[in-house]
Amino acid sequence: MTKAPTKKKIVTRKVGNIAANLSAFDPILQRIFAARGITSNDELDRSLAKLPSPWLLSGMEVMVSHLITAIKNTQKIVIVADFDADGATSCAVAIRGLSLLGAKKLAFVVPNRFEYGYGLTPEIVALVKQQNPDVEVIVTVDNGISSIAGVKAAKDLGIKVLVTDHHLPAAELPAADAIVNPNLVDDKFPSRNIAGVGVIFYVLMALRARLRELDYFHDFPEPNLGQLLDFVALGTVADVVRLDTVNRIFVYQGLLRMRSGRAHAGINALMQIAKRNPATLTPSDLGFALAPRLNAAGRMDDMSIGIQGFLSDDSAFSYNVAQQLDDFNQKRKEVEGEMKQQATLLLEELHPSDEHHTLSGVCLFDKDWHQGVIGILAARIKERLHRPVIAFAPADDGEIKGSARSIEGVHIRDVLADIAAAHPHLLEKFGGHAMAAGLSLHMRDYPAFALAFDEVVEKHLHGVDLQQKIDSDGELSAEYLNLEFAEHLQNAATWGQGFPEPIFHGVFDVIQCRIVGGHHLKLVLRQPFADLFIDGIAFFVDYPENWLGIRQINAAYKLDINEYRGERSLQLQVQYLEKIQ
Repeated sequence: MTKAPTKKKIVTRKVGNIAANLSAFDPILQRIFAARGITSNDELDRSLAKLPSPWLLSGMEVMVSHLITAIKNTQKIVIVADFDADGATSCAVAIRGLSLLGAKKLAFVVPNRFEYGYGLTPEIVALVKQQNPDVEVIVTVDNGISSIAGVKAAKDLGIKVLVTDHHLPAAELPAADAIVNPNLVDDKFPSRNIAGVGVIFYVLMALRARLRELDYFHDFPEPNLGQLLDFVALGTVADVVRLDTVNRIFVYQGLLRMRSGRAHAGINALMQIAKRNPATLTPSDLGFALAPRLNAAGRMDDMSIGIQGFLSDDSAFSYNVAQQLDDFNQKRKEVEGEMKQQATLLLEELHPSDEHHTLSGVCLFDKDWHQGVIGILAARIKERLHRPVIAFAPADDGEIKGSARSIEGVHIRDVLADIAAAHPHLLEKFGGHAMAAGLSLHMRDYPAFALAFDEVVEKHLHGVDLQQKIDSDGELSAEYLNLEFAEHLQNAATWGQGFPEPIFHGVFDVIQCRIVGGHHLKLVLRQPFADLFIDGIAFFVDYPENWLGIRQINAAYKLDINEYRGERSLQLQVQYLEKIQ
């Protein structure tokens, strides 16, 4: 067991030497960029010309060669996708991109989470063959790197398998005809952070380049693959991958297309349903408004619905699909709320006698939990406890499926690998990233696994600082608390995972405080001894009634822009608040 979590601590980010060529920026922005490791103005260039060559990805030459053969021989290509937002956007990019490049016979299959589970399994191969008897090539997107049995099953049927993925590979790779994955050992591509949708987009870029060399486009215009970047941006943000230089370019360029009215019908429909203004769309809108609605299809029903919306150019059809996705998302919220209440009760039962300590790694299971929502539940509980968490739901044949979420400093896939090595009988299968993973095991092994998980996580926590911190970019004087600076900050870079949107902190007098939406606080704030009143909002506050009547707070906040009836105004989006008096 480890020490129980304490309240969060606001820490000002350390800033090293500020690069000379950043001097053109405002001093606040200079500090912000330096704190994020920017040493050159060139790193902030978001033009497509700055994307590294696709040929740096190992396996690309072989991949492109097989795709050219498939296109020239009019072979049937079936895309096998994952059932999350990255998988859906990857599938849309693959189908649309290959079609633009001349492929004539295309189809897709996305596993239903509740029937088949994740990846190219032998069962999915059988389904592909059943639905597409003439299939000659399978292309995986956002999956396949761990599909050893599935690839073998396809090869036994005489089907060529081309794997595009970004998940971490195991010691053994599938015997695919080609594999492109930036996380392969010794891969020379400079970004290991691109999502599945980024990988397939790179494959298409390389394919187009090789076709150009072969004078393939003499009969029809060479397609602009940039038209697919709205999908690439959405999938990249939705998969919460680190926004390194490559991913910032992808997201920025995709947003430019959406803001300029050049998005596909499916993206436009999601923006309309989510009530987002395309002209001012931000990465945050993609992550918190569009992605959850798309992901809800795979969580609650079947992701093929969302993919169909992305493949259609009929705005009315895509809007109907977006409405279905919104309905799924509302249902997901209801189920999530019920599961959070049940999880709270389970946590109380797990609470040790020593209130100053808690489990190092927490496992939770309920026979009534929904497989599609356990990932979100694990993330919510992880945020609350600041500990690695796995939430489990029942599956078929006495198995349970788990979704794991971790904290900085604990690589969750490595934890599962250590458990598998020490207890080979416990885990049926597992896979994932440093911060998230999925797994399956028999229900009878759950107690033993929960104990092993706690023990192994405790070892991984050695040397990890468990004090929850809010990283702040410092305090802002009144001259920066205005709409103009908020807009300037929003447009200065592409903010997101691994390149976080600036957070500031300071003491504020609370002029007004009221509860809205049941769980949120609407505030009117003022810096002490200042005349300026500023609106603020704090979302999903525990026990919001306890904050009514408070007079002064220390707050960590983002500069947000509130749009209401066509008017834009500054709003502080409060990330964390402490009572002063």
